[in-house]
Amino acid sequence: MYALGNRRNRSRTRDAQSINILAGKAVAKAVRTTLGPKGMDKMLVDSLGDIVITNDGATILREMDIEHPAAKMVVEVSKTQDDEVGDGTTTAAVLTGELLTKAEELIEKGVHPTIIATGYRHAAKKAVDILKTITIDVSPDDRETLMKLAKTALTGKAAGEYKDFLAETALDAVLSVAEKTDDGITVDVDDITIEKREGGSILDTELVKGLIIDKERVRPNMPKKIENAKILLASFGIEFQKIEKEAEIKITSPDQMNLFVEQEERMVKEMVDKIVASGANVVFCQKAIDDLAQYYLEKAGVYACRRITKSDLQKLSKATGATLFQDVTDIRAEDLGAADVVEEKDLHGSKMTFLLGCKEEKTSSVILHGGTTHIVDSLKRAMNDALCVIGVALEDGNIVAGGGSPEIELALRLRDYAGTLQGREQLAVGKFAEALEIIPQTLAENAGLDPIDKLIDLRSQHEQGNKNMGLDVYTGKVVDMYESNVLEPLRIKTQAINAATEATVMILRIDDVVAASSKNGAMPPGMPQPDMDM
Repeated sequence: MYALGNRRNRSRTRDAQSINILAGKAVAKAVRTTLGPKGMDKMLVDSLGDIVITNDGATILREMDIEHPAAKMVVEVSKTQDDEVGDGTTTAAVLTGELLTKAEELIEKGVHPTIIATGYRHAAKKAVDILKTITIDVSPDDRETLMKLAKTALTGKAAGEYKDFLAETALDAVLSVAEKTDDGITVDVDDITIEKREGGSILDTELVKGLIIDKERVRPNMPKKIENAKILLASFGIEFQKIEKEAEIKITSPDQMNLFVEQEERMVKEMVDKIVASGANVVFCQKAIDDLAQYYLEKAGVYACRRITKSDLQKLSKATGATLFQDVTDIRAEDLGAADVVEEKDLHGSKMTFLLGCKEEKTSSVILHGGTTHIVDSLKRAMNDALCVIGVALEDGNIVAGGGSPEIELALRLRDYAGTLQGREQLAVGKFAEALEIIPQTLAENAGLDPIDKLIDLRSQHEQGNKNMGLDVYTGKVVDMYESNVLEPLRIKTQAINAATEATVMILRIDDVVAASSKNGAMPPGMPQPDMDM
């Protein structure tokens, strides 16, 4: 049921478009100053006083309290970019905001939003085609180029001064989980576990060719190290199973009480005996392991951990080849997982379980170290970006130069393409080209350089055919980005352009904002409340 009669619950045509465009631009403006190596950081403080310090666009937009429906669509662009590529989230949001700005200019001149939408779609398709002509091939064996990609992703982050060391760690981690298939190379970054530990230096960060679970043994007298581990994964609790139905047991003598306790102990012992009989010497349990079960497991020489998260159980299953058992009666020896070594290690006062030599080799873990919680949190986001860009580059085999050079090249060639079109669509394509220049322009602004001068220099170089020329924000000069080792995966650009275009088109096509009816007649959070006649 929607309210159509109340003018306070409805915003139509030009007003709706203006409000939606304004909301989208506001989101883009919020993250624009974080773009590039010289971008600034944002401090995000929630209602509990917890602090996040970052310049990662997806993190900023995810943590911000955004209520306007159109603004949330821009946030979705950044989220999609993060899910698909892992980097370029700020680029995607900023580009969306600029496409909306340029569209607003055309609307004010009388160009219909549908025509703008059609022109934008043509421009985006052409831009992706153009990008494919300026790509650089990269092979899995080209370690040097892959390192450059990782360093580019790490530049400008909190751990930027350690980018050489971190890039090498990220590359080794990705190569350890990369799989060759008939269709090429596939990389599942989720196979790489990232654990954070406060204490020590960033240079203490290490790569472990195996899986790390942030849990310790349930009892200190259990074996600290198990070789030739047979691993059982249990989603059930190893404890006395209480009767689910309501029942009342009357005990009239001490002997009956002893029998009742003995029966409980017998049931727990039977569970442990079944586990031990299967050959399992390591147990990871999703639920509780009660004290009596711990005693029997310890006596049998079993290494056990409890309260394992569902996501960690899935990683354990994938790494060790173990089946996740739902009940103790389901346990079979052939469904146990395997690892060469399962060991508890102490890292700066925190104990963790290491699984080395897993049955399924394609797994690794990175242990990040830093002086404070904020540093390791920032380091984790930076490492995730590096892992993702390497993985994407390995899968696609195509990269492009960075530093704003692809956007300038696209803008130049899209202007030529606009001249071949008929009607007002060429205006939209021209504005699309202008919008792309927001990326090098913002890079210049955030570096304290004159954006107009730098744009002129960049255009001049690209008109001469130097397609890899971009902005070096450290020297302020226009240089060859490939030779300067500033490289990015092709998918960062194509995904940002496609996602930004689709979000912009969707916002532009909205000419009526209608609020769902509510009991008190108030507008939902973030909805406009224009005072206009129907």
